[in-house]
Amino acid sequence: MDISEQTFLILSALADQPRHGYAVVTEVDEMTGGRIRLRAGTLYGALDRLVTQGLIAPDHDEVEKGRLRRFYKLTDAGADAIRAESQRMAAAVRLAEERLNKRAARNAPRLGAI
Repeated sequence: MDISEQTFLILSALADQPRHGYAVVTEVDEMTGGRIRLRAGTLYGALDRLVTQGLIAPDHDEVEKGRLRRFYKLTDAGADAIRAESQRMAAAVRLAEERLNKRAARNAPRLGAI
């Protein structure tokens, strides 16, 4: 199953503990150094889709300052999806590094060459 970067990040944000929507947004922001900023509409649509796909599940609801916060947790299927995507990305990184190393070796100045 190929998953988008956004989905990977949302699942990763839920990997260590259940979180509510705003906490997922904050966690993704921190994980990416601010490169990815999820908007509420995008996030809640993605959360609904991930629940439907069985990758996450509602965990519990809390009321904080009069606002209902729904917490979501990663399912075993979601953990499997993160693991598979992590392995796919790691393989792609290894391949890119191998090719860059070949390029560097090919472009390195040769001793004795003038």
